[in-house]
Amino acid sequence: MPVEPDPTPWAFPPPDRWDPSDDLVALGADLAPGTLLAAYRAGLFPMPTDFDGEAMGWFSPTRRGVLPLDNLRVTRSLRRSARTFEIRVDTAFDQVVAECGHPDRPDGWITPEFREAYGLLHRMGWAHSVEAWRDGRLAGGLYGVAVGGLFAGESMFHTERDASKVALVGLVDLLSDEHAADRVLDVQWVTPHLATLGVVARSRASYLASLRRALELPEPLGLVAPAR
Repeated sequence: MPVEPDPTPWAFPPPDRWDPSDDLVALGADLAPGTLLAAYRAGLFPMPTDFDGEAMGWFSPTRRGVLPLDNLRVTRSLRRSARTFEIRVDTAFDQVVAECGHPDRPDGWITPEFREAYGLLHRMGWAHSVEAWRDGRLAGGLYGVAVGGLFAGESMFHTERDASKVALVGLVDLLSDEHAADRVLDVQWVTPHLATLGVVARSRASYLASLRRALELPEPLGLVAPAR
């Protein structure tokens, strides 16, 4: 089971103090494991901002991107493509994060600090990668944080067509157990690309209510691994 870290010394503001028109909730703190887990449990996630240079921002979108597990749209061509990949879990976490943060990607935000922080969460059993392999090569994947019935997706990448989508299909399969109706697959914001896959926007209040239920659930068996 995941190792619970030392509690964070930081206190995030409660939801009744969040600006209802602003996705940004707080600035500062750190990326220690206890801080990250406290944030995800509160409905927040970190991302660097332009405020004060390198200040850390903590976000809770007013319109949260969520993929209902029964709403994933898998086309015939994607199903055919999926048969040509092998899905693996947590066999190349650091490589997946590095590819997601490749400097050639536009709007990159995955800094070395983020890579180190999520690598530590992975070794403690909280962060996971779902990978699409072909012919012994990593072709695409995604990573995120699993806390109870929440999977907070952070980023995805591909070097071969459909590989990141196939990894997403693999993740949904892993989450689709007897608790699937109450699990939350969070993707932060809705983008046009994610919308084509079935991602929908939920109000902040709706997301926080579903999160409270999800946190009471066990992690899916496919993501449970010993701490490293």
